[in-house]
Amino acid sequence: MKQLIVHGDPGIRKNAVIEYDGEEYVCFAIARQGEWHGPERVQLWCTIGKEEEYDDYQRRNYIPNHLETEDTDADAIEVVAKSFT
Repeated sequence: MKQLIVHGDPGIRKNAVIEYDGEEYVCFAIARQGEWHGPERVQLWCTIGKEEEYDDYQRRNYIPNHLETEDTDADAIEVVAKSFT
């Protein structure tokens, strides 16, 4: 599980399946930043992980401040599916 900050909006929402850095991830949660104030392009702050990590996410079996954080442009993300369920 990790935090991914996406610069721009690739058209994803919660539970979307994305391909990032050659691997597939599920977007467990998405917080939209910069809508009114902030950078010119919106930022999506996503909690992503593998499908088998979803249960740990639901039970809050992780420490949010200790998750690895990466950032990327929206062009680097490919939407595989709108929802993994």
